[in-house]
Order: sequence, then structure tokens, then C-alpha cells
Amino acid sequence: MPKKKTHKGAAKRFKLTASGKVLRGRAYHSHILTKKTTTRKRRLRQAALVSPADARAIKTLLSS
Repeated sequence: MPKKKTHKGAAKRFKLTASGKVLRGRAYHSHILTKKTTTRKRRLRQAALVSPADARAIKTLLSS
């Protein structure tokens, strides 16, 4: 069997926590920021957890 490779596109977008949960970045923080409030932009900086339905598929992409 060949070695299993990490999906590099997924590796750049997701990160695993120590407990095994999957973190993702939030959308809507790349452009058109002038009309968004400071509070909203600050909250968009924080990472969020991936839904459990998607987490299993993402973990298989990240497993090397």
C-alpha cells in the first residue's frame, strides 16, 4: 500500500485541536470591510468549529 497523503488544500484551511475537533476560519472577512462594524470584523477573526457532520470527512483529508 502506498503512503496516505495529506490533502494540502484542506491542510491550509483546517486545523485540529488537541482534543481532535476541527477548526475553520470564518467567511466574509476578506473584502468589503468598510460597511461591516468593528465588532463584526473582530468576531470574524476568531476561528470556529466545523459541524460534526463535516468533521469526519475533513479528518480523513487531514490524516497523513
